[in-house]
Amino acid sequence: MSKLNLIELNNEYVKKSPEDIIRFVINEIGSSKIVLASSLSIEDQVLTDILLKNNPKARIFFLDTGRHFQNTYDLMAETMQRYNFNYEVYAPDSKDLEAAVSKYGPNFFYESVEQRKRCCEIRKVKPLKRVLSTVDGWICGLRRDQSATRQEIEIFEWDSSHSIYKINPLAFWTEDMVWEYIKKHNIPYSNLYKNGFPSIGCQPCTRAVRPGEDVRSGRWWWENPDKKECGLHIRLEDEV
Repeated sequence: MSKLNLIELNNEYVKKSPEDIIRFVINEIGSSKIVLASSLSIEDQVLTDILLKNNPKARIFFLDTGRHFQNTYDLMAETMQRYNFNYEVYAPDSKDLEAAVSKYGPNFFYESVEQRKRCCEIRKVKPLKRVLSTVDGWICGLRRDQSATRQEIEIFEWDSSHSIYKINPLAFWTEDMVWEYIKKHNIPYSNLYKNGFPSIGCQPCTRAVRPGEDVRSGRWWWENPDKKECGLHIRLEDEV
């Protein structure tokens, strides 16, 4: 695969559809070397629909932290049945998890930002590294208006942490645009959205959002909003 010029691509695709973006990365990077990260969010459900329509054998993975809402697992099963595919599921290393919980207790992530990041490292970041080591690019459902930490994301980025391309086809979409697609194509989504959960992660670290708050404010609500990321989507400035 030839080296991609990210500046040119971002200028060219800024007004193109997610379908156009996904078709490009399938053709340019290769269907077996691109993977979609899904947390079963509405954004990821949209991308799942688009990706599988363009490649029925596409790779889509789910990080099973062991602490998700039951609703998330139910939606996972429903989505698999709807599209007749199987997620690649990645779980924490049992030794890492056993050691952390034995030493710090089951709810150590509430104690400090450091401890919360330790939990995310075990349950999310390390499993992510395993799957991303097998590909040349990953597709994510990030949008600029989701939070303060995501306002400068681009459609095409270089993820220097994993030395692969990162593609955000919905970077410039609004939440209303996501819902419009969901309703138009009758895509299954989590019932938690109807109860004030516009961003859904692990159950102990997610609460409903109050009126006027941004969509990510319910995630790790006890922390500074400018720093709230689990480690999967650290803003990277490197370009190629």
